[in-house]
Amino acid sequence: MTTISRTGYLHIGAPRSRIALLWHYRELMWMLAWRDIRVRYKHSLLGAAWAVLPAVAMMVIFGFVFNQVVQVDKAKLTGSASLPYGLFAFCGLVPWTFFANGLSNSIGSLVANRPLVTKIYFPREVFPISAVISAFVDFLVGLGVLACYVAIQHFQENGWQYELSAAVMYLPVVVGVQIVLMTGLGLVLSMANLFYRDVGFLFRSVIQLWMFITCVIYQLEAASGWKRMLIQMNPMTPIIRGYRDCLIHGRSPLDVAFGSAAVVSICVLLAGWAWFRRREHEFAEMI
Repeated sequence: MTTISRTGYLHIGAPRSRIALLWHYRELMWMLAWRDIRVRYKHSLLGAAWAVLPAVAMMVIFGFVFNQVVQVDKAKLTGSASLPYGLFAFCGLVPWTFFANGLSNSIGSLVANRPLVTKIYFPREVFPISAVISAFVDFLVGLGVLACYVAIQHFQENGWQYELSAAVMYLPVVVGVQIVLMTGLGLVLSMANLFYRDVGFLFRSVIQLWMFITCVIYQLEAASGWKRMLIQMNPMTPIIRGYRDCLIHGRSPLDVAFGSAAVVSICVLLAGWAWFRRREHEFAEMI
């Protein structure tokens, strides 16, 4: 059902109609995502290389700390004595960078587009979704670099070799679950930041802590007790494990933990989207 509120904003009643409306504005989402990408790398000497350089830098730093400074047992960190730690860490850092950048872009997406939010009507979900899309393009660059790194490690005589497996076909499923979770969180965080700017500042601190309670740079089995339980409750943990299962371990990521993460992601998206739509008419007044 389509209605017009007292504030003059158009509201689409049924979720199916809302999805159809978002599909109608798909070109606008791509245009906003492409604009963000161009602005991000404009006047940059290294250009799109910055899409992957932060993950590479973190891989080098954590590799130096764990291998050279504290000399933690590699088998304890990765679950395998032959798997290079750099590859293990990079396989977690690429999707984590996608997650962190996508949410960071989403948080400010409504505030940064104030003229469009206040003067022109179209579904406001367009802004956080386009922010996730722009981060997804960087993620694809990271996956390409990861594939090259796997090939390099395969041909090095370090005791580890890559074996192509049918498990790689699960990769779109893992990516899809992550995008669902990111979209739901992006809708909530962009709206919360519009009402309270503190959210943006708080997020910058929380996202750093969040990485360390996710299995990005270590395997889940390295933790025990309440710490392991805390890490397991984090929906990003089975998602990051899913990437490693598909891409370097050659096994299916579909287990109970991943199924739970998928259910949580869908619930976050549905709840976040419903809340976003309920408060949408207040955006122009609060921005």
